Amino acid sequence: MRKSQVDKYTYRVQWSKDDGAHIGRCLEFPSLSADGSTPEEALNEIKFVVKESIKWMKQNKESIPAPLGEKNYNGKYALRMPQDIHRELAIKAAEQGVSLNQYIVSKLVG
Repeated sequence: MRKSQVDKYTYRVQWSKDDGAHIGRCLEFPSLSADGSTPEEALNEIKFVVKESIKWMKQNKESIPAPLGEKNYNGKYALRMPQDIHRELAIKAAEQGVSLNQYIVSKLVG
């Protein structure tokens, strides 16, 4: 079975105390949201909103975002930081006997 474009997007559902409902969002369409009384209902609603938005975007010849899961990442990311933080991180990495890159990655995922 072939997945539809809508099913390839990245969705998050969370409870909103302020709204008294579950809120569904799509990471590739950050301006969109939908609510539901259950997480499943909120997910179905946001998928419907995304589907309708894609139809509208196609009609208006707008570019449609690619699903995050289909993007290619090369594993490189340039990070700028103040010199004193760079020095501190380099010292901590050396203390642990790892490269600066390995140290930073361990902090990001740990």
